[in-house]
Amino acid sequence: MPTVSVVTLAKGRPAHLRNVLLGLERQTQPPAEFIVAVMQDAPYDLPEVGFPVRQILVPGRELPLAAARNRGVAAATGDDVVFLDVDCIPAPGLVADYARALSELDGLLMGEVLHLPERATLGPWDYPGLDAAAERHSDRRGPPAAGIEICHDYRCFWSLNFAIRRATFLATGGFDERYTGYGGEDTDFGKLLDRQGIPIAWMKGARAYHQYHPHHMPPVHHLESVVRNAELFEAKWGYRTMGHWLYAFKVMGLIDDTPGRPIAILRRPGPEDLSLTGQQSHQPYTNSASVIRHMEALQAVPATVPGSEPAPVVA
Repeated sequence: MPTVSVVTLAKGRPAHLRNVLLGLERQTQPPAEFIVAVMQDAPYDLPEVGFPVRQILVPGRELPLAAARNRGVAAATGDDVVFLDVDCIPAPGLVADYARALSELDGLLMGEVLHLPERATLGPWDYPGLDAAAERHSDRRGPPAAGIEICHDYRCFWSLNFAIRRATFLATGGFDERYTGYGGEDTDFGKLLDRQGIPIAWMKGARAYHQYHPHHMPPVHHLESVVRNAELFEAKWGYRTMGHWLYAFKVMGLIDDTPGRPIAILRRPGPEDLSLTGQQSHQPYTNSASVIRHMEALQAVPATVPGSEPAPVVA
């Protein structure tokens, strides 16, 4: 079987990272190495495991997600590279599933993702417990019933849990490091693969369990970087990406994204915005669609002026 390097990007969340490492210890095919691209000043204190663990520091004032992925691959020695977010616990067959699938398809493969509420990993966990608590995201399509299924729309690429042959990644030139902060760098990479004729595909297996952490969706806490990266994507490809988030920001009154003009931030998110978009501890995930429906429903209700007479009924 091909050798597999696992790369994780990490800033904070040490408990999440230790769970990732624990999941990698339980693999049916151990990884050749685990590389942590550390996006903070100091490396993590990690336990000894049965495979090499290397930490590389990737400096950056904002989240250097694109640069960290590129540095991870540059440091990797495996034939294949698996990317797991720091909040994703790998199922026991994840490494073996990706190695087998990448021997069949030279492309980018996306494994399954299930989402966990906070209680699922508060103490010692096992896989039957994770399976019982996990839910599939309502805004994301599930895996195929079996095997590999090509996605013909590059926007399906989701960087939470994916794998690619190292040589193929290097041939693409990697992620565009002009993207900093949150949002857009993975869609840009998907567009790059599409232009180069490299297939993007879902697959059955290679499951990861997304651990709970306080989050907002749409990501109002990353408003500035989403806007900036959407405009970078437009300058590069001729149109904006992250349209569902931009639309949500618009109906919330946070931005003016009139076509043909730079996106204007009208105000910063306040407590009500954070409350509306925030994930609660009992929720395995939050989504933009519910926020958009809520705001559209509010805007559909005519405003009532206090003290005014009701409008006459017209037959």
